[in-house]
Amino acid sequence: MLRRQEVPDESLWGKSRGLDPALPPYPLVRHLLDAAAMALHLWDVYLADNQRERIADGMGLAGELERARALVGLCAGLHDIGKLSRFQFCSRRAGQFVSSELAAGSGRMGAVRAGHDVAGMTAAAEVLKVLGFEDDDEMSAAERVAEIIGGHHGRFHRLEDGVGPAFLGDAAWVGQRAAHATAVHDALGAPVAPDSFDAPVAVLVTGVVILADWLVSQEGYLRGRQRTLEPSLTGHFRRSQADAVTLLRDAGLAPVRLQRKGFAEAYGIAGEPNPLQKSVMDELPAAAGVGGRGGIMLVTAAPGDGKSETALEAERILSKAFGTHGYVFLLPTMATSDQMYERVARTLWNQSGEDAGLTLVHSMAWLSGAYADDDLDGETVVTCDGDEAPAGRRRREADMRPGRWLRGSKRPLLAQFAVGTIDQALMAVLPVRHNALRMLALSNKTFIVDEAHAYDPYMQVLLGRLLNWLGFYGVPVVLLSATLPGSVGDRLIKEYLQGAGHKTKALKGKTFLTPYPGWLYVDGESGRCTQMSQDSQLEQALSRNMRLRVDVEPVVHGGEGRAVDRIAVIKRLLDPLAKGFGGTALVVCNTVGDAQETYLQLRDEIDRRSHQEGGDVLLLHARFPGDVREERTAEVTAGLDRNGPRPVRRIVVATQVVEQSLDLDADVVISDLAPLSLLLQRAGRCWRHENHWQKHGYPDGRGRPAWADEPRLVVLDPLAGGGRTPVQWGEVYSEHLLGKTSRKLAEIEEDGIAIPEDVQELVEAVHGDSKDFDWNASGNREAKAWAEHKGKETAERSVAALCAVPRVRQVAALHDLHAMEGEEDEWEVSTRLGADSVRLLCAYVQEDGGLTLDAEGKRPLPEAPRDGRMPVSSVRQVMRRTIPVRADWFRDAEPESLSPPSSWAEHPMLGDLRVLRQPAREGRAQAVKVGGKTLFLDQDLGLVRV
Repeated sequence: MLRRQEVPDESLWGKSRGLDPALPPYPLVRHLLDAAAMALHLWDVYLADNQRERIADGMGLAGELERARALVGLCAGLHDIGKLSRFQFCSRRAGQFVSSELAAGSGRMGAVRAGHDVAGMTAAAEVLKVLGFEDDDEMSAAERVAEIIGGHHGRFHRLEDGVGPAFLGDAAWVGQRAAHATAVHDALGAPVAPDSFDAPVAVLVTGVVILADWLVSQEGYLRGRQRTLEPSLTGHFRRSQADAVTLLRDAGLAPVRLQRKGFAEAYGIAGEPNPLQKSVMDELPAAAGVGGRGGIMLVTAAPGDGKSETALEAERILSKAFGTHGYVFLLPTMATSDQMYERVARTLWNQSGEDAGLTLVHSMAWLSGAYADDDLDGETVVTCDGDEAPAGRRRREADMRPGRWLRGSKRPLLAQFAVGTIDQALMAVLPVRHNALRMLALSNKTFIVDEAHAYDPYMQVLLGRLLNWLGFYGVPVVLLSATLPGSVGDRLIKEYLQGAGHKTKALKGKTFLTPYPGWLYVDGESGRCTQMSQDSQLEQALSRNMRLRVDVEPVVHGGEGRAVDRIAVIKRLLDPLAKGFGGTALVVCNTVGDAQETYLQLRDEIDRRSHQEGGDVLLLHARFPGDVREERTAEVTAGLDRNGPRPVRRIVVATQVVEQSLDLDADVVISDLAPLSLLLQRAGRCWRHENHWQKHGYPDGRGRPAWADEPRLVVLDPLAGGGRTPVQWGEVYSEHLLGKTSRKLAEIEEDGIAIPEDVQELVEAVHGDSKDFDWNASGNREAKAWAEHKGKETAERSVAALCAVPRVRQVAALHDLHAMEGEEDEWEVSTRLGADSVRLLCAYVQEDGGLTLDAEGKRPLPEAPRDGRMPVSSVRQVMRRTIPVRADWFRDAEPESLSPPSSWAEHPMLGDLRVLRQPAREGRAQAVKVGGKTLFLDQDLGLVRV
C-alpha cells in the first residue's frame, strides 16, 4: 500500500552534472517543484488564448481554465518521477549521496540501463492512483499523463514498452515516488483528475513540460538554488514561482506588446497601403470576429504587390481576434528567409518591438550576421546526466549543449516572432524527436507561409498535415502566393477545416477558390467564407495593371556557330547593354553549370572584369561559400531594389535563387524555359517597381534606357521547333510541365500577358488539377512525359502520407507521433523528398601540407581542443565557408578522402562536414577528382563540377 504521509528524501537527486561538486546534488523533489512552477507561469504568460482553451476543452474542462492550469503544472511536476529508480546510481558521485536505507537495495535493482523517461511512464499508474487518478477507462487520464511523462525527452513510447519492476526498486522506492508526487500535488492545490484527456491536447501539454524542464535546468540557475536551499518545500515552491518570471523573461519568451503604428511608419514604406492591403485592414476584422476557433486566409497577387505587408496586417487583425501572441513567417529557402528576417526586424523596431524575441529559423541561421558570436555562447542546460544516451551519440545531441535560449537547437520557433524556412515547421508533423515542442511553438502564434506555390507534392502533403493540426488548435493561418493553382489552395483549406472539426463528407461538396488578385478568409468554426470585395479587387488589378511582352527564342544548348546557339542568342539580346546604352538585365538559368558558363561568356564578351574587380556582370547561385553568397546577394539586391542607387549598367546571371522573395527590378528578364508558374515568378522581377517610380520618381532621377520601352520576358526555349530538353537539366523540372509551358507560350507570344488578369488562367492551364490527357493528339514522347509526371507526383504524395504523423483527429495514443521505427531526429528524415544534402568545405592544401581556409594560406583550419568544445567564433568561421551540395556526388568517393580533421569528429556540426582538399599553387586552387567528376572552388565562379 502506498503511503501519502511519507516525506520526500532529499538525498535523492535530480541534477548533478555541472553543479558545485562541494555540495550535494540538487534534490529531485525541488527540481520537480521548479518545473511545476514554471509550467504554471508558462500557462499564464507564454501560452496563447487558443492554446489554453483547447487544452481545457480536451480535458473536458471547458470554461474551467484554473483546473486545467493546475493539471498542466502536475504533468510538469511529475516529469522526472522515473528518476526514483536505478537511475540514482548512474552517476557514481551523485549516487554516493543517496541515503543508506535506499542505497541498501541497489544491488537488487538489476544491471539493465533504461531511460528515466520510460521508467517514469511505467511507474506513473501507481503514483497517480495515490493522487486519485483512476485508470479503468480504455485510455484514461492516468494513462495519458503516463504518456506525457514518457515523452518528456521528446519521443513518445508505447505504454507496454516499460521497464521491469526490478529497475523501479522495492517498497521503499515505491513510497518515495508517492511522497515526491504528493509534494507536487499538494503544492498545486491537489487538482482532481479530469474525466478525459484528448491526445492532441496532450501533445501541447508535453511541449509545455519539455519547455518548463529546460528552463529550470539551466546550469547557472541550478547552481544558485543549490547553494541557497529554502528550509521548507513550501518556501522553495514560492521562490520557484517568483524565479519563473525572470527565467522566462531572460530566455526571451515573455511576450512583448507592440505599439501598433500607421501603415507607412510600421513598414517604412512611402505612401498609403495599396488596395489589397487596405481591403484587409477594412474588411477582414468583421470576418475574423465570427468564430472563436481560428481561420485560414489565402492571399493571391502578382510578385511585387506587397503580399508580405498584407500578411502582417492580416496577422495584426487575426492575432487580436484569436489571442495569439506573435507570428512565424515561413519561406521556401534560407536565402529568402534571411531577406525576410531583416524586413521583419525593421518592422518590429518601428513598432517598439526591440525587446521582443525574434529569431531566424533554419539549419544555418546561427551563421547569419544578425547573431553576434557572444549571443551564441551561452548557458548550458543540465540534462539527464547520460542515463539514456547511447555510446557514439554525443556528437548528434547538439541540443544538449545549447547556446543562449533562442539560439539553441530546436528552440528558435518558440520565440514570439520567428522567420525561417518551411522545413522547420514541417518537422512538427514528422516522427522526429521533440515534434511536440515544435507543435507547441507553432500553435501559439499566427502562422504565415509565403510562396505557397513553391512546394512540390511531397511538401504540399506535409504542409496540409500541419494545417490539419493547426486547425484543431484554432491557429490563424495566412498563405501567400503569386501562382498557386486553385486545386492546391482548395486542398490546403480543406485540410485545415478537417482539423477544426468539419466532416470530410460535407467538405467534398464545397470548393474554396480565391480571387486573383485578392484574398479569401474561411472561418475555422463555421466554415463561412469572406472574399475581398469586388470593388477592391478591381482597384487592385488597375493599380498594378501591366502588359508583359513575351518573346520566345528557340535555342540549342551547345550549338556553337549556329544562330540558335543559346549563348549567341543571349549575347544578341543583350547587345544594347553591351554597346553602352546602359540598363539592367536579369538572366535566369536552370542549373549552376549553365549559369557559370553563361557568366563566363558574357563577362569575356562585355566587360572582361571579374566580380572582385567591380565588373558589370554579376553571378549569383547557391554553390558559393556561405559568406560569399551572403555578400553577393546583398550586392545584387542593393543595385536592383526599389531605393537604388541604380547602376548605369548591370547584368545579373543567376539561378532559381532569384525567383522568390528577392526585391529585384530589371529592365529585361531573360530566362531558360521553366514551368509557367516559375516563369511568372521570374517575370515578377521585370519592371517590379515601375508603378512606384512613376508616382515617386526614379532613383537618382534616371529613368529606364530607351531600348527598354516595355516590360519584357524572353524565354529561351529548347523545345520550340521540336527540340529536346537539355541533358544537363536532368530532372530539374518535369518534362511534361516544360512541354505544356512551351505550347502555351506559343499561343500567347503575340499578345503578351496581362498582369494580373491573365495570371491565374495561365497557371491553371499548365498546373491545374486536370486528370484528362488527350492520348490521340499526343505522340509517344508526350504520353511518356505525362505518365512520368503523374507517376512521380502520386509517388511523392504517397511517401509523404506514409512519413507524416496521422491527422490530428486520428491520433489515439501519443506513440502514433513516433510510430516509424528508427526515426530519431531531424537528420534521419527529410522535409524535401530527394533533397539529401551535405555541407562541403573547400579547404586548401598548402605546399607544407597545412590545411587552410584560403588559397593564400593565411587562415589555418582551426583545430578543436581536447575537450572538443571549439569556440563559436571558430565554428562560425568554418561553417560560413561551407556549401550545400547533393550527397550523391560523393557516393563513389573514398570516404577517408573527404573526412574532416580528426579533432572535429565529435563536434555536432563540424563532424558531419565533407572536406575537399584542394592543392594550392600560387594562391589558386587546383582541381580534385571526386567520384568520376572534377571539383574546384573558383573565386569568381563558385564551386565548379565538371
